[in-house]
Amino acid sequence: MTNLTRYDPFSLTRMDPFESMVRDFMPSAYRSMLRSVSEPAMPIEVQELDKAFLLTVELPGVKKEDIDIGITGNQVTINAEAKQEKMVSGAKEWCSERWYGSFSRTIHLPHEIEEQGADATYSDGLLHLTLPKKASSVARRLEIH
Repeated sequence: MTNLTRYDPFSLTRMDPFESMVRDFMPSAYRSMLRSVSEPAMPIEVQELDKAFLLTVELPGVKKEDIDIGITGNQVTINAEAKQEKMVSGAKEWCSERWYGSFSRTIHLPHEIEEQGADATYSDGLLHLTLPKKASSVARRLEIH
């Protein structure tokens, strides 16, 4: 007996027959295929103060020592690596939807950053950056006498 599924042309979960076969019979190849199409998003929040930018970056499953931050002018580049945990000896992988590997993101800010005053903290999968603006790029108010 064959299961029939109603065709929905607007479905976001539709999968072609080849992808379905790879997913069902070769789960590790399916994950590799997905990884080649999309990397994790590395979601960020950016807030601007008068003299600094505050960035919060989501990096779940990444260890502090596997994060590298570079600042050049008004660009901040974050490189990270999520490493796969070792499987339990004798265990058969049944499902794995987590993403492993290296990924990177560059954020372009509207002002140059003072690299010497920059600060970073990492806790519970969140990277917090405080990036002071260079003095030359901070707006200055001129008093009228």
